[in-house]
Amino acid sequence: MNHNEMVLVVSVTVMKDNKLLLIKENKSTAYNQWNFPSGRMEKYEDILEAAKREAKEETGLEVELLSTTGVYNFVSETNHQVILFHFMGEIKGGKVRLPEEEILDCKWMSLKDIMNLRNEDIRHPMVIRQIVSALQNGQFYPTALFKKKLNE
Repeated sequence: MNHNEMVLVVSVTVMKDNKLLLIKENKSTAYNQWNFPSGRMEKYEDILEAAKREAKEETGLEVELLSTTGVYNFVSETNHQVILFHFMGEIKGGKVRLPEEEILDCKWMSLKDIMNLRNEDIRHPMVIRQIVSALQNGQFYPTALFKKKLNE
């Protein structure tokens, strides 16, 4: 595996009334599968800004990042090594509006609802279950761990 096969991804848990917003993907590699709002970081993009951008692009919601559950490392269905940075976000504005070409649906689910989903209905089920487990166990870390991108 060479360096070009590594992908940096940001992912956000958006909570409201003890429910989490999941989106149902409309991608060839993840058609009709539930996931947290997420996506690839763009070249030279700040991690925290990327997470806020992806949340807004996939849900229409503006979020403030409160904490992180950590960094997850796995191999995707396209055989890329993925480094995923997952954050907890609080709604600061906007309303749920899904981009039709990328997202089929969204749903507010409890932690238990997510854990009860079948593996085939979840994109990267092992990762999603690790994130949900961290949420259940209160394993949150400050976003200050991620320093602002330094310009040269």
